[in-house]
Amino acid sequence: MYVVVGSGSERTRSHLVQSRTGDGMSRKETYEEKTEAFLLPILEKHGFSLVDVEYVKEGGQYYLRAYIDKPGGITIDDCVDVSREMNEILDREDYVDGTYTFEVSSPGLGRPIRKERDFARNLDKEVEIKSYRAIDGEKEFLGLLRDYSKADVTIESEEGIRKICREDIALIREAIDLSSF
Repeated sequence: MYVVVGSGSERTRSHLVQSRTGDGMSRKETYEEKTEAFLLPILEKHGFSLVDVEYVKEGGQYYLRAYIDKPGGITIDDCVDVSREMNEILDREDYVDGTYTFEVSSPGLGRPIRKERDFARNLDKEVEIKSYRAIDGEKEFLGLLRDYSKADVTIESEEGIRKICREDIALIREAIDLSSF
């Protein structure tokens, strides 16, 4: 689920998204960090949490997306409220160059676990891991996320405890139990 309540400036893009700013950060990273900083007080006011912010190009169009959540799940009305408040800030601050669309969305089923807060939120939950290469003859793993670091992820399954190097992980996400639907 996502909602679009407005689009960014109609100026022509004058640089590449991955170009570096003076502090060594890419514009993508800068846009995501600034958006996160502006979003957090809005989300806190509503009792929501921030799952992720991403600035991506898809099909020739740039998108600035915020993924939000709350216990019991996010509704379309929640997305609309946050989008309206954030669009006012985006218009006022005008820190994203070029034309883009701002979207607010629930994280959705099967969203990859990428950031520190994603791992923290999924501790002791069942996760699915797909690896780039076979590890002990397997490329897919299912288990409870027990620990994580920058170097590896530890899961517990019926087979026992398994530590998987993060460099070997192609995808890690919360396991989806379709029996509850």
